Amino acid sequence: MKKIFGVMVTGCLLALMIAVPAQAQLPGSPIRVSIPFDFTVRGRTLPSGEYEVSRIGDEPISLLIRNVNDKRDHVVFETEPAYAGRTTRKSELVFHRYGDSYFLSEVVTAGEDTARELTPSRAERQLRREMASNKSEPDTVALAAN
Repeated sequence: MKKIFGVMVTGCLLALMIAVPAQAQLPGSPIRVSIPFDFTVRGRTLPSGEYEVSRIGDEPISLLIRNVNDKRDHVVFETEPAYAGRTTRKSELVFHRYGDSYFLSEVVTAGEDTARELTPSRAERQLRREMASNKSEPDTVALAAN
């Protein structure tokens, strides 16, 4: 009887050790994207490269984007919910393009029905006004996660 109890306790402990790390990953898996152009997030221009976007806490409001190969290239930014109305199958980053300038505008996470939208920076708002006066719109560029 003691052996059976010992095996059951050991099994429960092993199951708990496996479940705790899985619980820690629940807030969302990082999104990894190869970005072939320089872009701006919260007023900071980041070089092209391999980037990872991850949540900072349990809530998807604050996100971190960091260059996988250069840890100095990173920005923490806040987002607002943007209701897509449907659950997406692929994660992607969406950019607004004004000529040669790209601005991160949205983070779409696979399996969620709400995308995360960034508030346009002062520089992006200025470029948008200039384009509107010329009766043109910025291009939208979406990059799928790897």
